[in-house]
Amino acid sequence: MHQPSRLQQDLANRIVALVNDDGLAVGALLNENGLARRLAVSRTPVRGALRYLEDQGIVARRPNRGVELVAIPPKAQVAPAEDHDEWLVRIARDQRSGSLPQEITEGEVMRRYGLNRASVQRILSRLAELDMVERKAGYGWRFLAGTRDRATHDESYRFRLLLEPAALLEPGFHLEGAWIEAMRRRHEETLARPWQESSSVAFFEMNADFHEGLAAASNNRFIHAAIRHQNQLRRFSQYDWKFGFERVVVNCREHMEILDHLARNDREVASLLLRRHIERASLIRASGTDPG
Repeated sequence: MHQPSRLQQDLANRIVALVNDDGLAVGALLNENGLARRLAVSRTPVRGALRYLEDQGIVARRPNRGVELVAIPPKAQVAPAEDHDEWLVRIARDQRSGSLPQEITEGEVMRRYGLNRASVQRILSRLAELDMVERKAGYGWRFLAGTRDRATHDESYRFRLLLEPAALLEPGFHLEGAWIEAMRRRHEETLARPWQESSSVAFFEMNADFHEGLAAASNNRFIHAAIRHQNQLRRFSQYDWKFGFERVVVNCREHMEILDHLARNDREVASLLLRRHIERASLIRASGTDPG
């Protein structure tokens, strides 16, 4: 049975809520792309959430048809899963500090953190889903995100400054109102939720979906691919968050200001605000961690 991450569990509940809100009946087909747009996330976690709903007997994958709704559960009636976000934070910190080697085995992770094999497998599977590790041929796992030194950090931000504000000015840029509203709600929920160390995981995934969603809206596949790659490189540094809730508040407010202008189709101002947002983030450094 698929073991969902907290993000996938949350998405599963939100998909169930959409099914109820839309009044869908058994036999309706659920589209991954459409769900990703409405929930303001990428397709990968939506696919994981649908796998979890399949295990729960709520949806089923039909050959040549897609994902079919086979049961109508009440809202928020998806069973909770074990939360491993605190371990992702510890692993991110240890990998960035160099105390975890680039290649590891399940046994080494079990011994280091005192976890059982099932928990380690779930954690590594989640990291693999996020493109942070990959299974080696035959035995063991390999980290995909390398250490980000000062030079790499600076190059990354200069690259993002060249690309991300320009993405908002692409001739094919189009951002759906439903995505804007869903993303605004996620930011408001982040601000309202009590902050703890493991909150950095959900915060980064929201932050990554914001930047990746804007890049996808450019309808330029090369821009989208480049920002997805930047998010992958930044995951470990953002999971090892060192700026506290104050910086989270600033980040969310700046994002929502950009969303407000995009909702009015004021792309020139939104582009300038995005540039300022990235510039400010690039100036905040603590132990090599990227805050933006």
